[in-house]
Amino acid sequence: MTHLSAITRLSADELLLASREVDTGLRHSDLSVPGIRCGGCIRKIEDAIGRLPGVTRARVNLSTRRVGVDWQESAGPPPLGETLTGLGYDAYLHEAREDAKDPQLGRMIRALAVAGFAAMNIMGLSVSVWSGAAGETRDLFHWLSAAIALPTLAYSGRIFFRSAWQALRRGQTNMDVPISLGVLLAFAMSLYDTIHHASYAYFDAAVSLLFFLLIGRTLDHVMREKARTAVKGLGRLAAYGATIVTPDGGRAYVGTEEIEPGMTILLRPGDRIPVDAVVIEGRSDIDAALATGESLPEPVVPGSGLRAGTLNLTGPLTIRAIAASKDSFLAEMMRLMEAAEGGRTQFRRIADRAARLYVPVVHSAALLAFLGWMAATGDWHQALTIAVAVLIITCPCALGLAVPMVQVVAARALFEHGVMVKDGSAMERLVEVDRTLFDKTGTLTLGRPRLRPDAAVDPAHLAIAARIGAQSHHPYAQALAAAAAPADIAFDSIVEHAGLGLEARIGDDLWRLGRGAWAVDGDQASEAEGTVLSCNGKLLHAFLFEDELRPGAEAAVATLRARGHAIEIMSGDTPDAVAPVAAALGIDTVQAALLPAEKTAHLEALAAAGHKTLMVGDGLNDAPALVAAHVSMAPGSAADVGRQAADFVFLRPDLDSVTYTIAIARRADRLIRQNFAFAALYNLVALPVAVAGYVTPLIAALAMSGSSIIVVANALRLGPRGGA
Repeated sequence: MTHLSAITRLSADELLLASREVDTGLRHSDLSVPGIRCGGCIRKIEDAIGRLPGVTRARVNLSTRRVGVDWQESAGPPPLGETLTGLGYDAYLHEAREDAKDPQLGRMIRALAVAGFAAMNIMGLSVSVWSGAAGETRDLFHWLSAAIALPTLAYSGRIFFRSAWQALRRGQTNMDVPISLGVLLAFAMSLYDTIHHASYAYFDAAVSLLFFLLIGRTLDHVMREKARTAVKGLGRLAAYGATIVTPDGGRAYVGTEEIEPGMTILLRPGDRIPVDAVVIEGRSDIDAALATGESLPEPVVPGSGLRAGTLNLTGPLTIRAIAASKDSFLAEMMRLMEAAEGGRTQFRRIADRAARLYVPVVHSAALLAFLGWMAATGDWHQALTIAVAVLIITCPCALGLAVPMVQVVAARALFEHGVMVKDGSAMERLVEVDRTLFDKTGTLTLGRPRLRPDAAVDPAHLAIAARIGAQSHHPYAQALAAAAAPADIAFDSIVEHAGLGLEARIGDDLWRLGRGAWAVDGDQASEAEGTVLSCNGKLLHAFLFEDELRPGAEAAVATLRARGHAIEIMSGDTPDAVAPVAAALGIDTVQAALLPAEKTAHLEALAAAGHKTLMVGDGLNDAPALVAAHVSMAPGSAADVGRQAADFVFLRPDLDSVTYTIAIARRADRLIRQNFAFAALYNLVALPVAVAGYVTPLIAALAMSGSSIIVVANALRLGPRGGA
């Protein structure tokens, strides 16, 4: 049984939990069926599932290979998995795909484990040979080493062999070509010597070489993959599907990609808007932070426009789609992020640049060593042994470990300070930064409104507002509830009106806390700013709020400015909301009321002008900008997508983490340069010694391992107890 058929073991409760309510008593389930290939598959699956008890509708989407099923809740979940398995199709819950593990990382870890285990055992056998084992005993140990090395090279070495072969097929070369040649030639020479009862074989050199190289390759892969999750995270904000009103007045649940402009969609509180739309009926508050970065809910009424990915908070809505999912606001944001990440892949790490020179030099040196010793001695065995030693001793283990080892140690040092590293190469880029851009809400500020001190407020009115506000999750209501002890009043009822405010009754008195135009009658309504408290339509007090600066904001801005960084605020908030924060921090350059695309365009303009930008932001609307910036950071309180898009995430509440990360990055940069200097010096000394014939493949492997250990030891100096 394949892993995909695991859905046949799903209990009815699990299938019920994974389903969605379409209408009263009607639920919807989605399955992924990779085996769907043609129209015949569609007919067979729809007919079989449509006949199951309680199923009212079954629909197959060929392009996404997904099966959507509507079923009556009273009949219980139908046996969907068993039915599809009986038809010959593997199937699983569609959501399970989101949690798929990185298969490449799994392969590399397994290859590393096999190489390490094999190297340990072959080294143990080699010690016996070095200790004096001779004759048949020595040959037996060599054959045992060969028996261990051969499957190890076939399994663990394929990572390098496949890459080298693909490069050679295109008439090119890369660092894996000399690695593969060195490993295969060392094994072939050792097998030849074993067959002819030679005193020494170098299986240990070949396998140890793979082990050290796989350490560096695995660390590098882990750091790179962490930088590729941002677009996937943003994609998870897309609504999975929506309940639409069919032409005959019924209801049906369809996937987001099936929604077309003009369709009528029903939204409940807590639903995400699936596509760009306009409100037809209903009132509610929308969390539009994805688009504007503003943490406060945005009221919507009939006629209001909605952007895909934003969240419906408080009331049911009937909306009309005005764009397909591929043309929606959320899809545009994902395209912006993909374009920015695609541009980022053009960044060349120091090791990649060094490889341009390394590969042809090593190949030429090994070939010349072989030809020179053939001409001098006529002994092909000796000439080939020396050529193999040249390939092994100059193997780029130290070069391959120079960057990822420092990055891993630096990541540990940052972690102990509460900073998570998402992309190791960001530490290189962080050293180059000359301009820092901050988002406002949730970055320079805590994103939590607090009541602005007002000596004119009547404490009794504030206590009543706190009592009413405690019944709502609206940020302003919560700020009022936290500003004073609630009044000891037992209201007859407190009702929240979506998009308007709270209404409380006690006896004949009607109290309202919310928008001025709704809470206050007559001429006072036009004068009521902020969140107002009224009684029987009479204005009692208007409460104003402010956002609290994040601890350490002033010190961080001052430190960055002292280091030569130009400082700028780039926010989706209104200019009036940004101005007080900019004034408090002494920041003169301010970009306000920007949409995600405009933020990205501004960063691209700065890059075109030659600036290297650090973007520090937290909002959903900052995600494309975080990816597009030269390097980016986000607080741990940021939206999930913001954290995934950023290169660094700091968990402590203050902004000291920004300046600390820059300091660590500069120390890491110095150590990386030292490692490369050592690797270059090592090769300058080792190469002529190997060409001169003074090094055997085993000694070459030991020297190569020693250079790797030195690089690792130098990287460890970056630890919290080390210096740099």
